[in-house]
Order: sequence, then C-alpha cells, then structure tokens
Amino acid sequence: MALSEAYSEAQIEAALATLNDGLETPWERRGDTIFKQFTFRSFVRAFGFMSSVAIICDKQNHHPEWFNCYNTVDITLTSHDVGGLSERDFKLATSVEKLLV
Repeated sequence: MALSEAYSEAQIEAALATLNDGLETPWERRGDTIFKQFTFRSFVRAFGFMSSVAIICDKQNHHPEWFNCYNTVDITLTSHDVGGLSERDFKLATSVEKLLV
C-alpha cells in the first residue's frame, strides 16, 4: 500500500493497537485523526522535544497539527491529502515515540 492511501477502519484499529502496545499513555483516535498529549518537566524540555519532532517531520515530509503550552505538547496527526489516516501518520507517531525511549 502506498503511503498516500487512506487506511480502512480495520487497518486503523490494527495500526493503533500496534502503536499503543506497551505505551503508558496511548494515542487516541479522534475521528480521522490520532492525538496524544506529551508532558515534560519544563518549557525548555517541551520545546526541545518539538524541535526534535520537527526534524523528523521534515525528513518524513509529514507535519503535525500541534500546540504547546508551557510544559505540554499536543500532537494531532492526519493525512489531509487522503482525507483520513494513512501509513504516514502511524509512521510519524512511531518515530515520535522513539524519541522518548
């Protein structure tokens, strides 16, 4: 399957289960998006995390909708070009999680 094809409901459920396996705080399904809030010890750590995510996003050519307030970072992923979730969203979410290991 190409990265630019929308996932079926079954594919979304399977990919979300795989992504969340072993995570203390799981990603949530919100309609045609997946969402997660990350909390850090300080604004500087949150901003550093965002900088690291930005580099990954640039390499993967896929960019989140995100929001930062002091020590929290909210990330929402969807593939606007296909009108839903795709492999790109789960690939980026997996890469984001690897930053925290």
